[in-house]
Amino acid sequence: MIQLKSIREIDVMAEGGRILSATLETVRGHVRPGISTAELDAIAEEFIRSHEGAVPAFKGLYGFPATLCTSVNNEIVHGIPSRSRVLRDGDIISVDVGVKYKGYYTDMAATVPVGTVDARTAKLLEVTKHSLDVGIEAAQPGNHIGDIGAAVQQVVEAAGFSVVRTLVGHGIGVEPHEEPQVPNHGKPKRGQALVPGLCIAIEPMVNVGSAGTRTLGDKWTVVTQDGSRSAHFEHTVAITADGPRVLTRAA
Repeated sequence: MIQLKSIREIDVMAEGGRILSATLETVRGHVRPGISTAELDAIAEEFIRSHEGAVPAFKGLYGFPATLCTSVNNEIVHGIPSRSRVLRDGDIISVDVGVKYKGYYTDMAATVPVGTVDARTAKLLEVTKHSLDVGIEAAQPGNHIGDIGAAVQQVVEAAGFSVVRTLVGHGIGVEPHEEPQVPNHGKPKRGQALVPGLCIAIEPMVNVGSAGTRTLGDKWTVVTQDGSRSAHFEHTVAITADGPRVLTRAA
């Protein structure tokens, strides 16, 4: 069931979203060759808990053991932080993090280069981030979920990359995952209508190679089937009468 949010609820989510945005920026500032993903996770948890009323949304969710999902190179999502996973120059790392604040959830992700990356990887990050921007721009009242997916898909495929189809964005707010699903591909004017009060997580996941995925033996980490690199960017967005409102930005 789709749960529309009041203006007051959206404002509370935006408060949590500002904490979340600051968390991701703090983690981004520590990404460097030689740091482990477990160290990044500890930094994120400490930062979130330093804000009264804020707790990590992912830790313990469905049994997930950490505050961050840290997905490196060919890992798409849900990578588990580890002391033994040490970042190297030229890697990329998707940092996916959520906050629960005053009873409401927000969700955010960005893929961060480690040191200097090659040109193809840099383009992957640029295109994926741009696809999120156009997806958000398509999240206008009167449009449909399909308009978001179509906008993302057009940008990604025009650049020669692949949209992951087995994973989707989602509604968010009272629960970390609500209806509707928000695919990163689709056709305009199809699917759920976008109406004021709807809050969704838009999160393009883009592969250099094919769109195929598989899940590792840890039952969490989803990787590209062909071993190619993948990038992931995400914002929590509220549909308002004035257009999309990004709730996971500093301002």
